Amino acid sequence: MRAYENLRLRKGFTLVELVVVILILGILAGVAAPKFVNTSGTATDNSLKQTLAIVRDAIELYTAQNNGALPPSTDQTAFKTALARYLRGSFPVSPVGQKDAAIRIVSTVGAAADNTTGWQYNSVDGTFIANCGNASNTSPLTLYSQF
Repeated sequence: MRAYENLRLRKGFTLVELVVVILILGILAGVAAPKFVNTSGTATDNSLKQTLAIVRDAIELYTAQNNGALPPSTDQTAFKTALARYLRGSFPVSPVGQKDAAIRIVSTVGAAADNTTGWQYNSVDGTFIANCGNASNTSPLTLYSQF
């Protein structure tokens, strides 16, 4: 009976109990944190792929409805205006690189990304890419400009 009475009088945790709980929480955080960080990178990559698909579809629709002619490439305003009827809302913002809706228009096939704007449009072959030469979050050997 005496041992039971001693347990009832005890108020609080011992130092050993606290250290064990903190150690367990640290291990759980160490396992879970990298999964949350990678989830953010995967979401960014998927967002970029989806946005590129939307704009590329708009370019294809424009080309199909204009007898094979690519959207105007005199400047980014003309390009965006031409595609406006094929997109919902305003022109999308790039989720990587400069993270803006600005477009670098190039006329050289295979022009490399230069990270100056969110997007790059090639007026010769109609390719539309993210103007970002950084490595992807999900595939470090793949650049965002290669999506």
